[in-house]
Amino acid sequence: MSRSPDQEGAPVQTDVSLFSYGTLRQSNVQRALFGRELDGRPDQLQGYRLDMVEITDPEVVATSGSAHHPILHATGDPADLVAGTVLAITEAELAAADGYETDDYSRALAPLASGGSAWVYAASHPAP
Repeated sequence: MSRSPDQEGAPVQTDVSLFSYGTLRQSNVQRALFGRELDGRPDQLQGYRLDMVEITDPEVVATSGSAHHPILHATGDPADLVAGTVLAITEAELAAADGYETDDYSRALAPLASGGSAWVYAASHPAP
């Protein structure tokens, strides 16, 4: 659990870890969804690979600035690594992230290469 400042500089209690490898790392997306820029630290997921998916939700495209987003697919191969950032967020911010992600993604708890675990948005459907 940590504290990071909100827009007004007041401390925010962050007790949720979210691994991001894509648009949730963008400061403009963070400000739009959470009203602040998030604290984070680099880490990796094992057993996943990155692909791209076309996003058709106009609100998500407007927020991220792109119609193509990275998406994780589980491989189960520990040699497959995806670099990203573990973001420190609140439960309310996790709910906001759930609302941002399209049906292409499902949230799951995944182990981190550094130890511990974090929520991650991965593909809802197997890779073609």
